[in-house]
Amino acid sequence: MKMVLEFLHDRNRKMAEMAVGGDTPPNNTIYINNLNEKIKLDELKKSLQAVFSQFGKILEILAFKTLKHKGQAWVVFEDASSAASALKQMQGFPFYDKPMRIQYAKTKSDIIAKADGTFVPRERRKRHEDKGRKRKGQHDANQAAVGVNPAYRAVPPLSQIPYPGGAKSGLPEAPAPPNSILFIQNLPHQTSSMMLQMLFGQHQGFKEVRMVEAKPGIAFIEYGDEMQATVAMHSLQGFKISPESPMLITYAKK
Repeated sequence: MKMVLEFLHDRNRKMAEMAVGGDTPPNNTIYINNLNEKIKLDELKKSLQAVFSQFGKILEILAFKTLKHKGQAWVVFEDASSAASALKQMQGFPFYDKPMRIQYAKTKSDIIAKADGTFVPRERRKRHEDKGRKRKGQHDANQAAVGVNPAYRAVPPLSQIPYPGGAKSGLPEAPAPPNSILFIQNLPHQTSSMMLQMLFGQHQGFKEVRMVEAKPGIAFIEYGDEMQATVAMHSLQGFKISPESPMLITYAKK
């Protein structure tokens, strides 16, 4: 939480420093470095998607396992204005306990070049991508064999989970009164507690995330008091971790 507060206070100063030293013109792609190298590639991409999708449609996220590219990623937006907003708002954001350093990419991404007709194939890139696809196929097979490791926190009492099923599931229930715990629904199944921590941790008073292993797609977020929870709820209501899944946020039942 301390890092989040420092991020909010220092962001304007860091942006001013970048404006002085940066000479790359604005474009659709942002380049991010100083990322935590211990995070697995799939988890990194999902978390970047969760954090940056609030600024606009993301066409592609690039990150690689090679030693040369560790701790780096590229996020390609459909619109340059989205990239500009993301760079301004997320500069220095504490991402997996390390402040992100963001600037515009120096070269146009292939997906943008193909869209505007300026794409030129590169044989070296093609060979690299072919090898990457083979490694990805092997990785996907390994993932399927091993299964998902849910790193969930303590499960809240079942009395807090609305719509428990059975005969009552078809009956409308009165909304819970305002309190310090938020109930999140309609989450993509790949959502992790770390993704939610980064999203909701931006708001003052954040305490913890609690996910329910037996009920994917829901989570509980606790804040210090009712007002802090309300601010976070209004700020993130309808936020899309994936394009087809806007979050539904209500107060949790106690």
